[in-house]
Amino acid sequence: MRGSEIHAMDDHEVVVKLKDARDEEFGLRFKHATGELENTARLAETRRDIARLLTVARQRGIDLEAELRR
Repeated sequence: MRGSEIHAMDDHEVVVKLKDARDEEFGLRFKHATGELENTARLAETRRDIARLLTVARQRGIDLEAELRR
């Protein structure tokens, strides 16, 4: 996911994508631990996506704790 794509999203979309990315990272870490993960580069890509999403959310002042509880 590119930074420009994230900047073009509205606040709700950023929160939803962040939830999805965190779920994906959990699944990838689990697969990696069990030896099922073939594309280990995807793990790093997902971490970068999470960092980009968090950066945009913080720049916009989105209250992530409140949004992620919903």
